Amino acid sequence: MLAKVFSGTTVGLSATMIEVEVDIPEEGLPAFNIVGLPDKAIEESKERVRAAIKNSGADFPIARITVNLAPADLPKNGPSYDLPIALGILMASGQLSPISEDTLFIGELSLDGSLRHTNGILPLTYLAREKKIKSVYVPKANEMEASVVPDIDVYPAENLLQVVRSFLKTYEIGKAPKQSLRSLLKVGDAEFDFSEVVGQECAKRALEIAAAGSHNVFMVGTPGSGKTMLARAFPGILPRLTEEEALEVTKIYSITGNLSPDQSIVIMRPFRSPHHTTSRIGLIGGGTNPMPGEVSLAHRGVLFLDEFPEFPRHVLESLRQPMEDGRVSISRAKGTVTYPAQFLLIAASNPCPCGYYGDPKRACKCMPGAIRRYRQRISGPILDRIDMHISLPLLEAQKLVGKEGEGEKSGVIQARVQKARDIQSKRYKDTKFKSNSELSSKAIKEFCPLSNECLTLLRSAVSSMNLSARQYHKVVKIARTIADLVGEKDININHISEALQYRPKDMEI
Repeated sequence: MLAKVFSGTTVGLSATMIEVEVDIPEEGLPAFNIVGLPDKAIEESKERVRAAIKNSGADFPIARITVNLAPADLPKNGPSYDLPIALGILMASGQLSPISEDTLFIGELSLDGSLRHTNGILPLTYLAREKKIKSVYVPKANEMEASVVPDIDVYPAENLLQVVRSFLKTYEIGKAPKQSLRSLLKVGDAEFDFSEVVGQECAKRALEIAAAGSHNVFMVGTPGSGKTMLARAFPGILPRLTEEEALEVTKIYSITGNLSPDQSIVIMRPFRSPHHTTSRIGLIGGGTNPMPGEVSLAHRGVLFLDEFPEFPRHVLESLRQPMEDGRVSISRAKGTVTYPAQFLLIAASNPCPCGYYGDPKRACKCMPGAIRRYRQRISGPILDRIDMHISLPLLEAQKLVGKEGEGEKSGVIQARVQKARDIQSKRYKDTKFKSNSELSSKAIKEFCPLSNECLTLLRSAVSSMNLSARQYHKVVKIARTIADLVGEKDININHISEALQYRPKDMEI
């Protein structure tokens, strides 16, 4: 007898329908085969399914069982096919009536028949909605994640027996209550408040501009100047995620297994801080079955790279494409996948190996050659892709011993940042852009018109400061953000002048 059950798989962030076909003929020697390019996890599902069916009180057929995962030319991976395979076997063996084709099943089975937390539930539930499928059965541990998808009935089950009994009409699985995305989103919790950071007003201002326009920042300063503390306080001034952005981020966290069972969506902008020993695959993504790296996990959030020059050069060079395009394409023998990587980079570095080059109170002990080699670990193309460059001086004694909490609190700064982002959302509502930093050179001409006075200043800056074309465009985009922070429609010469302060600076050795 032939049975068919519907499931799905993820390829990158997109999802694809999978037909799980199970055939149990009356003739043939006992065997259990799975075809359709399954990986090792799916091959091993034969033992999980066998034990789960027996331990749920059903009979496992002693016959020739063939399971086909269609389409056959698409590689399949992961244990999410356990539940549909088990149901297909029960249907093909006559223990369960055929199930309607407008139902999707996803879930990994334990040996006792219980359903485990399974990755990729959110994109698969959205797939069911797109395909006009009415119902989705998921593990109870994934209930919160699936319940944010509107216009579809989600049935969270604890084990295989509950699912079988629900179709035998002897047990009812309650529908998961729907959740409102807007009510869940909030501002990020920061390790520090900006008011706790003593001094460094120029750096605070730069980070406010960076948060408002999603501009990359490179901070250079001596040890103890506050680079790490400022970066750790940064999430507290970031704007709230929009519903669309929250779903993008949650899909990434869902397929990588970083979404906890009690979490329906990612409600705050991500803040990722990988160690400088992180590999290129760890940062960019990859593997046999390509998975997202830190740049994708930081999508619509912050990627903080402390001790920037300590990262291997080939690792830093791999940041070029995602910083420019906002996405990562990973090619392997099995195919090519693309993950989004629209992150805000905050990089922090000392001015030299010992950290005290240029300090007026502490002598630098580094040889000129050592300083030069230290700075050459970061290539010019990488520095050229960072919008804002700021220097943090060592704090004066009178500021260091002053009272904490006297500066502006993060909540006050965040309100200004949110207002600027709302202006940008309204401006770019009919485009693909979300913030000023994403503007293309063509879009800059459309959304950032400049007066003759501003153009004259920029021509002079290009000539005297040797600005590249990319740096010129970044100055204009930063000026657009500065204007948005004060609610001004047009960019004026003051905005251009302030934006020019954050250009890359050559330091003499």
